[in-house]
Amino acid sequence: MHIIDLITKKRDNNELTKEEITWFVEGYTKGDIPDYQMSALLMAIYFNHMTKQEATALALAMRDSGDSIDLDSISGIKVDKHSTGGVGDKVTLVLGPLLASLGVKFAKMSGRGLGHTGGTIDKLESIPGYQVELSVERFKKQVEAIGIAIVGQSGDVAPADKKLYALRDVTATVDVIALIASSIMSKKLASGADVICLDVKVGKGAFMKTEEDAVELAELMVDIGHLAGKRVTAILTGMDEPLGFCIGNGLEVYEAVLTLLGKGPRDLVEVTVEIGSHLLVGAGITDDTGHAKKLLHEALDDGKGYRKFKELIAAQKGDVSVLDDLESLLSKKRISVKAQKSGYVRSMNALEIGRAAMRLGAGREKKEDTILMDVGIELNKKIGDRVEQGDTLATLYVRDRGIDEAISILEDAIKIGAKPHIENLIKKTITG
Repeated sequence: MHIIDLITKKRDNNELTKEEITWFVEGYTKGDIPDYQMSALLMAIYFNHMTKQEATALALAMRDSGDSIDLDSISGIKVDKHSTGGVGDKVTLVLGPLLASLGVKFAKMSGRGLGHTGGTIDKLESIPGYQVELSVERFKKQVEAIGIAIVGQSGDVAPADKKLYALRDVTATVDVIALIASSIMSKKLASGADVICLDVKVGKGAFMKTEEDAVELAELMVDIGHLAGKRVTAILTGMDEPLGFCIGNGLEVYEAVLTLLGKGPRDLVEVTVEIGSHLLVGAGITDDTGHAKKLLHEALDDGKGYRKFKELIAAQKGDVSVLDDLESLLSKKRISVKAQKSGYVRSMNALEIGRAAMRLGAGREKKEDTILMDVGIELNKKIGDRVEQGDTLATLYVRDRGIDEAISILEDAIKIGAKPHIENLIKKTITG
């Protein structure tokens, strides 16, 4: 094969075969295909798109470019979830323990965050001592023993995806649904789970700004999963405002624990239970999502999920005593942002609120940046809430970084006016 032939074929809007896609992924990963020719192929894909068969072949080729986790030695059905990213998204911290408390095997490998806040692994590292790196064997033994492990990605997972994404980033070819879907699914397929639920965020604080684009992405990821032999469901959830009230690593652990104690915010509970219901059905615990939701609410109300979370922390050498002193996760230096007029919270720019948290040190602008675990933002009001002039809109947990800028961003991001129409949080379910 010759790369020029594949560029020409895709330029002329013809479908690439699985063998051709596997060949160019292997060639580019090894360095046999130069950046300038791969850039030309990516641009041809940008303009002419890919079929779901092509996207599946690309996802599988990128999966096979590195390490995959074989979870067959763990008894039962293994489940996983993935979020396309949002502000205040701490669903994994609540969902995993809930599912494990109901007998589901939750084997989760998560990444670190680059942006407004840390990823799931960064959040868990706000708990002193928590070990995010486990050997694959210890990871599997822990899932078998207690039903759950949440660790950082080990080994070299989908190196072709890393290399291709870096090239897409500098050639204006990131915004291609097929390339986004195959990138996400290459890593999910490498994780070894049998059943996957995808949380596709849509709105101001999400990568997908419109429901139409979010549906297209979700449908393609579900199709890729099915063609690869996995049971995959996707749900579309709103991200015009942050999920829950807290943004920041220690703050999000704090809110997740309160949720596991039955005191969580309505929106976080709703999204967690919706995702969990599909995974419970997929794992064979029940065949009805309504019954699954009932089981999940009961596990929240009776503390079963909270006890499993403590078990998870202890198993990965975290300091369990922090759960009895949750305030220790939060900075003692706090600043209030006040409403300048009375009315209703008409809108929130979730992405800008996340950016304000990053300015305080809750996230990374560059990979080498150090995250401050105890800083962030707690929203005191959400969209639709009544406010009076002088009411606290948000509380900033700060050190000595970015305070003035964060306050300015927040004041612009939260709009007060007439009472708005409240959109549904769960917008659509896609099963393929």
